[in-house]
Amino acid sequence: MTQQIPLTESTDQHQCGCGCSSVVDYELDVRVIPHAIRHGAVLGALSSLEPGSAILLIAPHDPKPLLAQISDLFGEAVETSYVDRGGDGVGVRLLKTRTVQ
Repeated sequence: MTQQIPLTESTDQHQCGCGCSSVVDYELDVRVIPHAIRHGAVLGALSSLEPGSAILLIAPHDPKPLLAQISDLFGEAVETSYVDRGGDGVGVRLLKTRTVQ
């Protein structure tokens, strides 16, 4: 059985004024991804992002273990900020600031 992972471009536009077109914000709702592959899906998505792009991660709970794993693997190359902590999910913006060596 296959399942399509919902990764969509956000309506938020990149606004740094650099003129680049590959920088995009994506929305990734991990609530529909099976728990066993959820972290791998997010880490893979972050790895493939261009610097300046971001993922708005929608999780069913505060993803503290995942954020710790992201910090360990990406260090300061990914900035995290909570955008929503209520309702039926938690929103965290993951901004890739530079390429990881």
